[in-house]
Amino acid sequence: MDAGYAVTSISEPKSALNPASFAGVTLSVRVNGVATGAKPVPQASSASDENVRIVPIEEYKEAALSLAKAFETDHVARYFIDTPDRADWTEEQKWDLHLEIMEYMTYAHCLKGLVTTVGPNFGAVALWMPPGQNMDDRLTEFRSGLWRLRYRLSPEGKKRFFTEFMPLLHDTKASVLGPRDDDSWYLVYLGTRPEARGRGYARKLVEDVTRMADVEGCPCYLESSNDVNPKIYAKMGFAIRKKIHLQRTDENVELDIMVREPKARAGSFTEKVSERRTERL
Repeated sequence: MDAGYAVTSISEPKSALNPASFAGVTLSVRVNGVATGAKPVPQASSASDENVRIVPIEEYKEAALSLAKAFETDHVARYFIDTPDRADWTEEQKWDLHLEIMEYMTYAHCLKGLVTTVGPNFGAVALWMPPGQNMDDRLTEFRSGLWRLRYRLSPEGKKRFFTEFMPLLHDTKASVLGPRDDDSWYLVYLGTRPEARGRGYARKLVEDVTRMADVEGCPCYLESSNDVNPKIYAKMGFAIRKKIHLQRTDENVELDIMVREPKARAGSFTEKVSERRTERL
């Protein structure tokens, strides 16, 4: 979801080495037990805030706070909170629930996915689900706290989240990607704190993973809830494949489904074959 990018927002083994420092070097590693191909390599020297780094689970609350600020007014994020049966809630109560949701989602991705950040004070944060991974299992739901939403959301909020939103996203991704669904990188959330926008942080977080996806030959998938962001994503190789709508409100809540196909690397075997085919035409 994107908030300034939502359901991406641009609204923009432990080592003795410093995990906050990353260079552009890559190697084959595994994320939560799943091979991901290329990944930033931690460096021994201290890194600047301008480098992408992985968010450890101990910092999930700080990352979640940045996402909450990025998505504070996002119409999809508010869809589960601004319900008729919570009309009596104050904005403070709604903010607290909004922040809880981001904390549960961030923790779940620390457990099963990949959480990255760049910029001072978690300027921008991305939640990715790598190929072959998901957070649908009961253990992840329990450990992350997502189960609490069944009690924290209002009756209408639960219908919107569990009966409409989650099944719609799951079924749409499966239908758009088909047999490649389990072999894709899924950008679930991408958010930039309001004061950090305009510095290119969101692009850094996206390209950090699209480089890996290109090496692996995997597509990248996202849902965008912001009208401005599809043009920005297009510059990074994403294309709109479909539009979906949330319908339990009078407001038109639309999401753009976007996919980025893997790019052949310069000098790769695939690129050389493509060049030879072009020469023969």
